[in-house]
Amino acid sequence: MHRYVLSCLLLLAATCAQAGMGFIELPGLQGDGPVRVFYPSAGEEQQAQFGPYSLKLDRGGQPVRGNTRLVVISHGSGGLPWTYTDLSRRLVEDGFIVAFPQHRGDNTMDPSKPGPDSWKQRPAEVSRAIDAVAHDPRFAPLLSLDKVGMYGMSAGGHTALTLAGGRWSPAMLGRHCEAHIAEDFHTCVGLTTRLTGGMLDGVKKTVALAVIRQRFNDAAWQTHADPRIRAVVAGVPLAADFDLASLASPPVPLGLVTAQQDQWLVPRFHSGAVLQACKSCEHVADLPGGGHGALLSPPPPGNAMSALAKDLLLDPPGFDRSQLPAVDRKISAFLRKHLIP
Repeated sequence: MHRYVLSCLLLLAATCAQAGMGFIELPGLQGDGPVRVFYPSAGEEQQAQFGPYSLKLDRGGQPVRGNTRLVVISHGSGGLPWTYTDLSRRLVEDGFIVAFPQHRGDNTMDPSKPGPDSWKQRPAEVSRAIDAVAHDPRFAPLLSLDKVGMYGMSAGGHTALTLAGGRWSPAMLGRHCEAHIAEDFHTCVGLTTRLTGGMLDGVKKTVALAVIRQRFNDAAWQTHADPRIRAVVAGVPLAADFDLASLASPPVPLGLVTAQQDQWLVPRFHSGAVLQACKSCEHVADLPGGGHGALLSPPPPGNAMSALAKDLLLDPPGFDRSQLPAVDRKISAFLRKHLIP
C-alpha cells in the first residue's frame, strides 16, 4: 500500500515537473467578462503578447492532470491577469489550475465602477468563474471541485475576505473615512488626488468626505458564501469596511500576506486589523520593505501610469524582489496544505 501511494506521488510530481503553463480564455457566464485560465500543459511554451505584456506559455495547449484542485484569483482594482503570472506559474507548477474572472466595471479595459459597486458583485463573479471552468469539457475531468482555493490582492483581497466569511457595508467604509481620512487617504479617494502637506489639503479632505457621505451610506451587510471554497489567502486586502467580528473565527482557513510600506491600504487599518481580530488566521508572509504593488509581477517598461499610481504601486527604494518567489511558494504551500488531503 505504501509503495502504491509513493508511486502515485512520484507520478504526480513527474507530471507537474514536466508540465508547462497553458493558457486559455473561457466565456463568462450570465454576461460576465472572460475567465482566463492557466493550467498544467504538456505542450511547448512560446512567447505570446497581450498588449504590452510578453508572456511565455502554451496558448490553447492540451491540459494535463495536476493535483485536481482549482484556485481562483481575484484581481485588484483596475487589474488584469498578466500582473499575477509569477504567482500563477508557481501554482501551475504545483499542479493547480488557476482561473481569473474579469470583474465588471473594475478592470483595465473598463474601470468605470470601482469601489463598493464592484465589491458587491465580485464574490458572485468568483462563483460563476468556478462554474465556467467546471462546465468546460477540457477541465471538468481533471478537477475535484469540493475543495477550491481562492487568492485575492487589494480589492481582490476584499473579495477574498468576503468569501472567507466576512461581512462588510459601504456605510462602514464611510465611517472609517470620517475617522481616518488623513491617515488612510487613498483607501477613501483612490488615485483621484493626494495630500501634499500644502494649504489645499483641507479642501481636498472636505470635498472627499462630502462625496463619501453621499455615496457610502448603505448600511446593509454584504455577504456571499460558496461552499466549494475551502481555503483563502488575502494579499494586502482592503478591509476597513468589514465587521471584524465576522472575521474573528472564519469558517475556512484564512491566510494573510502583508506589506508594511503599503501607502495605499495602510496595514494598521486593513491587513493588520484582520490579523489582530483573527487568532486562527495564518500570517502566510510579510514584506517589511514592500509597498502595495509588491505582490504583482513587474509591469512592462514604459507602462502608462500616473505619477501617483507609480508612487503607490511601484516598489519603494531598496525593496528586494528576489524574496518574492519565496512568498509565492508560501501561498501555494498554504493552499496545498488545506486543499489536498
